[in-house]
Amino acid sequence: MRVILLKDVKGVGKKNQVCEVSDGYASNFLIPNKLAVKYSETGIYIRDKQIQKEKDDFIKQQEQAKEVAKKLSEITLEFQAPSSKDGRMMGTISEKQIVELLKSKYGIIVDKRKFIDKYPCNAFGYTKLKVELFKGVVATVNVHISEKK
Repeated sequence: MRVILLKDVKGVGKKNQVCEVSDGYASNFLIPNKLAVKYSETGIYIRDKQIQKEKDDFIKQQEQAKEVAKKLSEITLEFQAPSSKDGRMMGTISEKQIVELLKSKYGIIVDKRKFIDKYPCNAFGYTKLKVELFKGVVATVNVHISEKK
């Protein structure tokens, strides 16, 4: 029986692929578990509808990421850190602290593992960090560290 796979099935094929499987496997396992549909006009329609939905979701998520990137470019995060006797900063501002401040103060959720620049913020002044919000959408986070009095 020819079927169109709705999800990846190990040993059979990838999502949206047309495969030839035994009648019993298709009617007793793949179709009842919504892993596949019969290859017919209706099945092709379901596959095309699912592909279009995935494209629409991808575009929607990309647009949302672009909006968040625009908001991030307008924000400057303020941190204060103690200084040593010679005027250098003690400690560092971690990505975790940056993510927590973005979430608490601005309501923007960013994954700390998505930061592209892996060097720490360990000097007074302004620092620009790049973070990948979505595939192809990179935002800049402005960080200003001042001396704690």
